[in-house]
Amino acid sequence: MAPNDEKMIEEEKQEESLVQTEEVTSGVEVAEGNDDNNDKLPNGDEIEDGENEDGKKTKTIMKVPADAPWKDRMWEVFTTFWPLGFVAFGGPQAHVAILRDHLVVQRDWLDEDQFTELFAIGQGLPGPTSTQLVISTALARAGPLGGIMAFMLWNFPGLVILTVCGVLLDTFVADPENPPFWLIGLGPAAISLVFKAFYGFAIKLDTLGVCLALFSCLAAILLDNDENIPPSSSQWVFPTCLIIGAIVTFIDSKRKNPWSDYGSPGKGWDSESDETMKRIGIPMWVGALIIVVWAAVMGVTTALTRRGTVNNVYLEIFSIMYRIGSIIFGGGQVVLPMLQEEVVPAWMTNEQFLQGLGLAQSMPGPLFNFSAYLGAVYKGVPGALMAFIGLFGPGVILIFGIVPFWARLRHNQNFKALLKGLNSTAIGLVGAACVILWESAIRTSADAMVFSFAITLAVYFGVMAPLVVLAGGVLGAIFSEEALNLGQQPYCVAAGYAPL
Repeated sequence: MAPNDEKMIEEEKQEESLVQTEEVTSGVEVAEGNDDNNDKLPNGDEIEDGENEDGKKTKTIMKVPADAPWKDRMWEVFTTFWPLGFVAFGGPQAHVAILRDHLVVQRDWLDEDQFTELFAIGQGLPGPTSTQLVISTALARAGPLGGIMAFMLWNFPGLVILTVCGVLLDTFVADPENPPFWLIGLGPAAISLVFKAFYGFAIKLDTLGVCLALFSCLAAILLDNDENIPPSSSQWVFPTCLIIGAIVTFIDSKRKNPWSDYGSPGKGWDSESDETMKRIGIPMWVGALIIVVWAAVMGVTTALTRRGTVNNVYLEIFSIMYRIGSIIFGGGQVVLPMLQEEVVPAWMTNEQFLQGLGLAQSMPGPLFNFSAYLGAVYKGVPGALMAFIGLFGPGVILIFGIVPFWARLRHNQNFKALLKGLNSTAIGLVGAACVILWESAIRTSADAMVFSFAITLAVYFGVMAPLVVLAGGVLGAIFSEEALNLGQQPYCVAAGYAPL
């Protein structure tokens, strides 16, 4: 065969391959079919018949075009996030993977670069990163109302269940200091998931990041255990640690040979020509006004509650949660030591806190939904709503305000350097949470055995969080005094254990 003929055959094969690739990637393959005429998925998505490269019949999701009417895009937001709110288990890392699969791979809302940009926004703002990613992707798809609807759908299941559990806790638990046997194992199992999260965060740090994380970790542990330092100091100690971390990495980024790798500025978005930014529909001046609103709410509520101008318990709940939500970077696990400092023992016992943490770890959605449980235990359904709005409020407000500015921020190398220090010190607070929560959750040898069992399931076998908590609860019940009565000796000196 002549060389020219071989070349022509090769070009024809490449063209056929390209056509097949376009046919396959034009939709997401959801089922290998026969001649069925089903045209709907359970969540309402339309599907069409097609063939893959092997000639097998398939059904694919019909994607809504980016320039489709607004009501079509809003319906797409609803059908996308309604089911996700019930299956989003596994913590922020799993949430990001779920969102990427549904929004980038399946529905082609965004490309990889745009998705990464929006994820970086959440990383750089206080609040729950996965929730902010949900809001920003829906915001980029269907505007502000799309972002609000996605937020509510994403959090609805966890909000309702944890509120009900908090309200009914007194009904089923007569003595919070001595919970029933079927709740004993939840606390140790929940703590194991915090350890897993800390390991997942810390393993990605470089040397400078580890040093900053160690600094904030030691500061938080000292704050929790020193008699001469009031617990209320956490209100300014934790933010100060985050600021110091940001300053250190900023200074390091200016050195000729920095200790850390700060990468290169991202591509960013062209806010003038990019169609995605036009769909967002928030001008830069409105974004600035939204940020001002966030700061104003912070100042007004803090002034009213601190000075005693308004003596209202629900305003107090909102103010505490809003302040915490405004200064916490790194997601749900980082917020735990701050929450514990504020609500134990003022709102509830430590046992109630840990029981709720176990429930929150087993629910879909972000760990920030834990706020609904805390508010419900303290002041019923109104307290749950105030706590939920307060803790989520800052992150939600800021994500709406910052998106219009993001194209410029991503070109700013200084911002990336500050962000690296903030994240590193925030991870150190997760490490402190491991130490602090261990001390309060592990009271007996049975608790320690439940913890060891749960962390093995979570880390080595990769068991999902709800099943880890459930398994820990079952094992704790088996070891309890009401059952086998094993391992009930106090585990620590502080709890009464004395070496033989």
